[in-house]
Amino acid sequence: MAACLALLTVACGRTPPEKRLRETMGELQAAIETKDAAALDEVLAEDFVGPSGLDRNGARRLAQLMFLRHGAIGANVGPISIDMTPGHATARFNVALTGSSGQLLPDTARLYDVTTGWREVDGQWRMTSVEWVGRL
Repeated sequence: MAACLALLTVACGRTPPEKRLRETMGELQAAIETKDAAALDEVLAEDFVGPSGLDRNGARRLAQLMFLRHGAIGANVGPISIDMTPGHATARFNVALTGSSGQLLPDTARLYDVTTGWREVDGQWRMTSVEWVGRL
């Protein structure tokens, strides 16, 4: 009986996959806003693929270029729609990306529709793909 209670306690204490994915996406947003390319590497899967054949290294270099280009980066994410299957997920959302040189108003701003693919590996979510379409 004690063993069953212990297992039940552990099972109830585990964070649901969708919640962990949302937490990972929040960490990714924070990494972008703090210009932390290393944190981006931790989220991207080894086999990551983006638009026009963008791979994991290309995504990191693109992020580093944007980080160097702008003194401050903002990523305002709209509501996230997540479709879950065992071990995989697709997340869709809008994001407003801004870049500024530290002034009150951003120098650049763009709105995108984004679709991301995710895979769960050892309890951690890794982004396997991203597609985006500019809206403005």
